[in-house]
Amino acid sequence: MNLNPLSIFYGGVVSSRNALYDRGWLRARRLQGPVISVGNLSLGGSGKTPFIILLGELLRARGIRFDVLSRGYGRKTRGVLLVDPAGLPRDFGDEPLLIARRLQVPVLVGEDRYAAGRFAESRFGSQMHLLDDGFQHRALARDFDIVLVTPEDARDRLLPAGRLREPLQSLRRADVVVLLSGASAESFPVNDKPVWRARRGIVVENAQTIPAQPVIFCGIARPQNFLLQLRAAGIDPVAEAFFRDHHAYSEKDIRDLLALRQRSQAGGFVTTEKDAVNLGGYLSALQPLAVVPVKMELAGAANALDTMLRLIEERHAPS
Repeated sequence: MNLNPLSIFYGGVVSSRNALYDRGWLRARRLQGPVISVGNLSLGGSGKTPFIILLGELLRARGIRFDVLSRGYGRKTRGVLLVDPAGLPRDFGDEPLLIARRLQVPVLVGEDRYAAGRFAESRFGSQMHLLDDGFQHRALARDFDIVLVTPEDARDRLLPAGRLREPLQSLRRADVVVLLSGASAESFPVNDKPVWRARRGIVVENAQTIPAQPVIFCGIARPQNFLLQLRAAGIDPVAEAFFRDHHAYSEKDIRDLLALRQRSQAGGFVTTEKDAVNLGGYLSALQPLAVVPVKMELAGAANALDTMLRLIEERHAPS
């Protein structure tokens, strides 16, 4: 396989930066409360947001107080902000808004996640922090590092030739690797590292709420996966419209979608929760519209959570 010179250069920069942290020449700052990082190796589409929501639901069921720290990808604002669940994606980012609406806990966005965590602790006290997309954000110390991988990651290449932000060998610094979409542990350098298995799927609670012969549209990282899941659930679209990940819908997009519905004689629309966030006030213009949630399931969730909380308590205990 020919190596892309830009990928070689990118890999060298990433490795050098990681070495500075590994050797202590660059130091991560630590918050008062414990930090659980949820991240991945590739650009988008690995299920970090559904996993954050799942983990949040498991913690909430145990009565554990927590907040979520996120960069707020795609927002037009700067600095540390507390997400208003009734707010707009341009102010907070679509995924932080979705997390805030689903979990009903404080979600903080900020380029500097340490500053966001400090703000959270000043406002809500010292509690657990879930660090969204945190594997590469090494400036913030974490007590438990969760990394999600998919089968595509095992055969992908580093940026810019591929989608990997780090080489597979970086998994060595993770505390646990979560195998998604049927990923195999043998495909990754996990050795004796703990491995969790999770499954991501859609939730169609009532098939009668799905318009007949719908138009499927979405702006997510891996739209074909959403389409395959819908078809597996017996939802067969007459037309499809795919947009870029985190797409902010415009009036023109709505006109185009309505025209597509008319041309294809569709009964309505089907989209994702994230797209519903990005549609904002345009939601009503696309009725009938079914918003299909994505749900993550973790095998042995209770035991996995017990192990994680025990290790965090050991690591975060005062020396």
